[in-house]
Amino acid sequence: MSKVYVLDTNVLLQDPKSIFSFEDNDVVIPAVVLEEVDSKKRYMDEIGKNARYISKLIDELRNKGRLHEKIPLPNGGTIRIELNHRSFHDLQEIFIEKTNDNRILAVAKNLTDEENGKDRGKPVILVSKDTLVRVKADAIGVLTEDFLSDRVVDSNQIYTGFSEYYITTEQLTSFYEKNYIKISEISQQTFFPRQFIVMKDVLGSSSSALGIVDDKGENIQKLIFNQEHVWGIRSRNVQQTMALELLLRNDIPLVTLIGKAGTGKTLLALAAGLMQTEDLQQFNKLVVARPIVPMGKDIGYLPGEKEEKLRPWMQPIYDNLEYLFNTKKPGELDAILAGMGSIEVEALTYIRGRSIPDHFIIIDEAQNLTKHEVKTILTRVGERSKIVLMGDPEQIDHPYLDAYNNGLTYIVERFKEQKVSGHVRLIKGERSNLAQLAADIL
Repeated sequence: MSKVYVLDTNVLLQDPKSIFSFEDNDVVIPAVVLEEVDSKKRYMDEIGKNARYISKLIDELRNKGRLHEKIPLPNGGTIRIELNHRSFHDLQEIFIEKTNDNRILAVAKNLTDEENGKDRGKPVILVSKDTLVRVKADAIGVLTEDFLSDRVVDSNQIYTGFSEYYITTEQLTSFYEKNYIKISEISQQTFFPRQFIVMKDVLGSSSSALGIVDDKGENIQKLIFNQEHVWGIRSRNVQQTMALELLLRNDIPLVTLIGKAGTGKTLLALAAGLMQTEDLQQFNKLVVARPIVPMGKDIGYLPGEKEEKLRPWMQPIYDNLEYLFNTKKPGELDAILAGMGSIEVEALTYIRGRSIPDHFIIIDEAQNLTKHEVKTILTRVGERSKIVLMGDPEQIDHPYLDAYNNGLTYIVERFKEQKVSGHVRLIKGERSNLAQLAADIL
């Protein structure tokens, strides 16, 4: 049986091509949704871009027929703009205010009542990424769903970058003697290139080994780097050792790091970048950037020049640099950075559109990037550059992103089979016992 899907505004703003995702069913866009989309067209960010795109797309569909009637879609379904189901009569005692969300709910409710009155009425489903809209819809008897086709993974199964495997004592000994072991000798399982394998003794002894799958996916090799320290930073757990391996290797130009606050993502990436830029001279510059997702007023309301405007947003980066440079006095770090000239701390607003060769690039808080934004950034990376994307998918400030459809998760899942990339999820917090406890229970 075909269905009727009523789309909320946030679905269109998250994925402007979502109208083609409902197969041969009927898609209904309430008129109030068009009003909300129109109010976003002037935004100069991803939301504004998507609002302009969906506006043009609906205008093109207008050439195929009258929008208040059913217009056929390429997938066999139909789409229409709903103008006649905005009556608030049935909901006025429940939801007093005529907000846009409640007007969308009224459309879905009235369509549901209309279909229920038919002999062979269709199920009406409200599709929204707003949790409270779905809760209110359920309360008034309207079927509701989240929009899931934009998700990279269906559940909490984001690639971790490592796995544990039990092997015999003889195989562990062979690995240490040869510095590698063939995957076919220990398992019929397929591992991804650059995936870390923690090998443990099947008999339960304390013997273990850490290896990384080669670019062909045939052997598990011993780690190349076993640094005592990188710019004074030592790895404190096995995942940090994995991260440093990826950050220091020249044959892995794309590194993704995921972890909660305090797991050391930013500090490790900065230490590795400084070592390769300043000490080893492998890169011309170290560029550190993060997206600006305002939680109040936007950056333009802050006083001062660009550097003064950026400072509050980039302060977490400066905090880590102060630790690495062991600065004590106010202004000392700024003097050091000015004297070096090879470190740039920027907002992503200022690096998009650039071509960046011979750079070590760190993108912090990448979970707040959309798929399109992260694609734009990666396609700007020039020859002999290395880029590190890191963040916590569980800590997202973007209004239309979640742990499963953000740009960082997208890159992790799309590149996990590619030999040019490496990934690791950092698990243990090393900032302090209090910080780790807070990350776990709050």
